[in-house]
Amino acid sequence: MVQILSAALAPALMLMLFGLCLGKEQDAFSLLTQGAADGLRTAVRLAPTLIALMTLVTMLRASGAMTLLENLLAPALRLLGIPRELAPLLLIRPISGSAALAIGAELMAFHGPDSLIGRTTAVTLGSTETTLYALSVYFGAAGVEKSRYTLPAALIADLTGFLMASLSVRLFF
Repeated sequence: MVQILSAALAPALMLMLFGLCLGKEQDAFSLLTQGAADGLRTAVRLAPTLIALMTLVTMLRASGAMTLLENLLAPALRLLGIPRELAPLLLIRPISGSAALAIGAELMAFHGPDSLIGRTTAVTLGSTETTLYALSVYFGAAGVEKSRYTLPAALIADLTGFLMASLSVRLFF
């Protein structure tokens, strides 16, 4: 039943919007193409930031800097109760969602989805955000140049998500 509703939702919304346009005597196709053009302009404006973030992630992994950071973070992670194996995920998650999913898949394949590390990985991926990506996309789209306290607050929220994911898995599993 849910699958039927999900499949029908998009066409129903489109028909509703076209019906509203007809009721207001507006050209639905012109509005649709204008929205698509605006979306394309936004994508072009965001492309340099996204390319820079993806390049950064690739460089960190390829250079060995990620391994060095993992080793440096290991004592702090132990104190916080976060498994050391999650260090790459914690470092990449704020930057790139797709890279974080790839690391999560590797962790689950190696340790198993029902292990402490696998469960903590799953909860971490579900309870944290790709902070730098989201900020660059939203601020870039809105033309915000001065973010003030947004980045520190967002990174603190990510740290809280990492800590609570680890704690929750240890408490409930």
